[in-house]
Formats: sequence, structure tokens, C-alpha cells
Amino acid sequence: MPGYQGKILRINLTAGSSVVEKLNPKWAGLFLGGKGLGIKYLYEELAPGIDALAPDNKLILITGPFTGTVVPCSGKLSIVTKSPGTGTILDCSIGGTAAVELKRAGYDAVIIEGKAAEPVYLWIEDNRVEIKNAGECRGLGCHATENKLKEAHGEDSSVLSIGPAGENMVSFACISSELYRQAGRGGVGAVMGSKNLKAVAVRGTGGVLAADAAKLMDVAYNAFKNDLLTDTNLWAYTDGTPMLVELSQTTGILPTNNFQQGTFDAFNQIKSESVAAVRTAKKGCTSCGLGCGNFVRAGRSAVEGPEYETLSIAGSNCGIGSLEAIVEFNRLCDDLGLDTISAGGVTAFAMELTEKGIHDFGIRFGDVEKYLQVPGLIAAGDGLGKELARGVRALAQIYGGQDYAMQVKGLEFPGYDPRGSWGMGLAFATAPRGACHMSAWPAADEAYGELDPFTIEGKAGLVKDLQHYNAAKFSLILCDFWALSFDVMAEMLAALLGREITAGDLELAGERIFNLARLFNIREGFSSQDDVLPQRIYSQPLPSGATAGKTLPEADFKNMLAQYYSLRGWDESGQPGQDKLNLLGLR
Repeated sequence: MPGYQGKILRINLTAGSSVVEKLNPKWAGLFLGGKGLGIKYLYEELAPGIDALAPDNKLILITGPFTGTVVPCSGKLSIVTKSPGTGTILDCSIGGTAAVELKRAGYDAVIIEGKAAEPVYLWIEDNRVEIKNAGECRGLGCHATENKLKEAHGEDSSVLSIGPAGENMVSFACISSELYRQAGRGGVGAVMGSKNLKAVAVRGTGGVLAADAAKLMDVAYNAFKNDLLTDTNLWAYTDGTPMLVELSQTTGILPTNNFQQGTFDAFNQIKSESVAAVRTAKKGCTSCGLGCGNFVRAGRSAVEGPEYETLSIAGSNCGIGSLEAIVEFNRLCDDLGLDTISAGGVTAFAMELTEKGIHDFGIRFGDVEKYLQVPGLIAAGDGLGKELARGVRALAQIYGGQDYAMQVKGLEFPGYDPRGSWGMGLAFATAPRGACHMSAWPAADEAYGELDPFTIEGKAGLVKDLQHYNAAKFSLILCDFWALSFDVMAEMLAALLGREITAGDLELAGERIFNLARLFNIREGFSSQDDVLPQRIYSQPLPSGATAGKTLPEADFKNMLAQYYSLRGWDESGQPGQDKLNLLGLR
């Protein structure tokens, strides 16, 4: 089966068993792989309304058709589950080598269900599948766990692991690999911890079949030379995502002090030039032609990163202008197994609640000493950390401050203020997993581009189209930083599979995948009532910079949302109509 291994490995941790099943080829054709195919399997297999931390939830590790081939920037692994932080569908991706090792071991995906009686890890080596005792790794950070398992199974194995945060089922615990790569958002690490699964180690020695290997090599090489190594993409190597600090500061959307401001006085200390000054090396994922990763050493701390989302949400948003402190916060989160976006967001919220006298958490904006204690306290569930581990939405429900609880559907905001990018507000509100910049990133066209960021005109269509594009791209599992067209994706996929694939086919697949994610959430009780933004965005003007005096007025937002529903063929409650479902083959 060109592009696919045709096999799914199913692990039942309760029974301590594994079985190999055939991949559903019809689903692979309709949902491509990665994100889309993982959502399809979860939708079909998961009973509605289950507790995300219950044994009945499933954790799906899934590759894409390009994984393990010569196609550049195709080395990430998708992870799909129901989110314990939001209750929504949840898909994440993680870089490194795990996806390629799994595909080479002969599997398109691993579906993990049940719960082990004691801490365990999986060892997968081609046809050899073992559930092994992980007692010696209990309580270890991700770094020590990975090093221990590589000692046991070889440096050429790949390890996915959780830290203490995952073991303690913190709602925004992540899964780590290669020390500094994370599947970060929504609590995938908590789901892994709920199953008493400490790690997955994998090594494969096989290959991947292409329908026409020579043609695929030719097409992939041309795409690499003419479409990847261009000025449009090479910023990923020269600067990486820290370059967005300057862009966000200039355009007035850099989150500062829990989104109270869109500019940060100390931005010069955390911008790309400052990161480059302490950079020691570069790194990319398997098959990467960009190498966006920055290894940095600031003071006594070293990390691969920090990415823009960490520099903004765990930096300026917390009033922290010390790059050394942000690097250390990043390192702690990586080792403990915490999403830096949610960790930074909930810290900033606690800082504002303290300064406004709503509830005294004992931490204020710019307090580096207490800021650096937060990751350890959250992971352990101690003191202040026990409260912050609940996340922003839960804290607001307990203590108040809901108007400036910067979250959607329970997921904390990433690093873009919608008051300076109105399409970004719509993208946050309608993303399946909650406030998310990976479902669509209209800020590139608005705040950083040529479109007027302060109008709703054309934004519903822009967000819809970007959501379809990313859904297809992340199902093929191609890197977000490669700005390639549907046409290029289709040409490579056609060469791999040996049949005609058009740009329209991929766009339709993206729409199908996005609508299936919506159906999952509707089944879990979500509706248009959840497609909303915090009141701060609607009513509190930004005070400085290019966005001074700007809000995203609620009436404009609601109008934009109604336009979006109409363009999608959804009703007023956000439910896809029967005609749309028939067109997409979802009924």
C-alpha cells in the first residue's frame, strides 16, 4: 500500500496485550493520515461523554503518508485524544525522530487504551512489542527518563515521555521527545499519565513503499530546491520564531501583563537578536530542510528554544524581560512536562488577580524569583502550583476575573492579541481545540501582512480557507513553517500513491477533517455558545503602540462569526447542515 504500512498497532494496557490490525484504507483515502485520520479513528471508537482521564479514553500516535520518505519537512508525529483540559477533540504534533521510527517499525499508528496497574513503558522494535515496567522512571523528569531508556534500548531509538506533570495529570501536561520537542497543548501528557504510561520507546528498521520512487524523488527534490529553499521559508533557519517578537511589538499585538497591553517596554531583551546572541547551535527534525530549532545557553540554563510562544506568553505576558529567566522557565517546563503556553498564561492570570486584589496568589508581574518557582510547584501540585494546575478557566470560576481570563473552551491564548488582528479572534474562537494559532494563523495576513487588521471584511472566508489548508497539511504531516501550496502537496502525494491527486481533492479533505472535528465537539456538548472570546477583547482598548485605543467590538465579532457559519454551511448554533455533511461524505 504505497505511502502507508497498512497496519495499526493496538495496545490494551489494562489487559497487558497488543494486537496488529489492518489500516482502514477507505478512511486513509478520505482523511489522509496524521491529524485527520487520528480524529476519524477517535470519533468512531470513543463513546461520547467519557472522562478524558478515564481508561476508556484513547491516545493515538499516528504518522502521515509522507513519513519516512524523501519528502522534506515530513518528520513530525501526530497525537490525538480527547482533551482533559477542555473536553474537546485534541490533536498535537511533535518533532524529532519518533514518527519515522514508528513508520519504519511497520506501523501507521499506535492506538493506546486502558490503564496499566503499575507504571509501564512501551518498547516497540519492528514486530517486537513489549509492555515493560517503568518503576525506575517514576517521578523522573522527561530528560532523565529519555536518557535512561536510550541507555536500555540504544541511542538510535526514539523516546516519547512524560514528566511529573503528566504523572500527576496536570491538565496542560505535555509529551516530550529529544529533550526539547513537545506535543504541548491541551493535556496529552495527562492522558498518558492517566494510563500509567511513562514512555514509548521505538526503533524501526524497515522502509516505506512509494508507487514510483524515482518520480517521488524527482518531485520532492524540485519542491525542496524551488519551493522550500526560498526567502519565504528561510527565516526559519536564520531567526526562527523569535523574529515574531519584533513584529508583534511593532504591530501592537505582543501580549503583555496578561493581555493588558500589546507592547512591552523590555521587548529588546527578548527579541530575535538577543536570542541569536546566545545561540550555540541549530537543529531540525528528521527530513527537515529548514532547521528552525535554536539551541541557546543563557546564564546557567540551556534549552532548544525558546520559541515565540514562550517568549511572549511566558515572557512579556508575565512582565518578564530577562531572557535568562525565560530560558530557565522553558527548561523547567520541558523537563517537568508542561506546556509553556498554558503555564505562562495561568501564571500571568494569577499575577493580575493578585495585583487587582481579587485573590492574593503571592506573585506579581516581573517577579522573577517566584515566576521560576511556578513550573515545579505546578508539576508537583504543591502550594500555589496546586491552584495554577487547574488552568485559567477553572481559576476564574473559583476566584473571579472571568472578563480577563484569556482562554477559549478552556485553552489558554497563544501569543497574538486579537484586538490587533480581528481574524485571529475568529480563529481562536472557532479552532476545535480552543484558543489556538495552529488551526489558522490570519495574523500573518493581517498584523504582519497587507490586510487591514481592524475590519471583519473578508475575514470569515480567510479563516475558513486557512483552517482547511492546515487541516490537510497537518494530516499529510508537513511542517507548519513550509509555506507550500495545495498544488505542490498534491503533486508529491500523487507521486507517492500512484494515482491522480488534485489541489481540490486536498482542500476538500481539509474541509472534511475540520467538520469532523466540529462534529466530535458537538457530540461532547459544544455549540456556538462556546465560540466566544474573553470580554477584555471586546471592551478594553489597548493602551499603546499601533493598536492604541483598539478593541474587537463584540457586535463586529458576532457579525464575523455569523458570516463564518454561513460560509461553512452551518446553522446558527454552529451545527454543520445535512447538505454540507452529504457533500463531505460525513453522513
